[in-house]
Amino acid sequence: MNEHGLTGGCLCGALRYSLSETPGDVGYCHCRMCQRASGAPVMAFGTVPLNALTWQDGAPSRYRSSDLAERWFCDRCGSSIAIHADYQPDTVDIALTTLDDPDAVQPGFHIWTDSRVEWFDTADHHPRFAGFRPGTLGGPPQQGAVTTASDRSS
Repeated sequence: MNEHGLTGGCLCGALRYSLSETPGDVGYCHCRMCQRASGAPVMAFGTVPLNALTWQDGAPSRYRSSDLAERWFCDRCGSSIAIHADYQPDTVDIALTTLDDPDAVQPGFHIWTDSRVEWFDTADHHPRFAGFRPGTLGGPPQQGAVTTASDRSS
């Protein structure tokens, strides 16, 4: 536990982490890469400074899933833990459901809704964006957004 009480980890327990700051910029991602990486219709992430994340046990494996970012996961059980985006080098997006208390922070928007699966929707009235949210921290490069958009919608 830390002063914020935010700790988390993977399914098998090989990875354990603590956060020294509460995640902000919290939202749902409906992109095809998140769907394929998680096996779920949507993932929820919150952003923390990279130096606010401390690995208590283990270290994640990393997979370069696009020209924009790499995904961090447990190589033992496969749990998706985080995404580290090139255009946000000083932050990391933590998968909220890997927190020991996933209700500690709640999403406030949806991105990549043009890839939302038809048979799933959330019961909220948060803002929804077809692709990246305007004003995304660090601002993704336009070429990257165009390059990956076709992968996210297929």
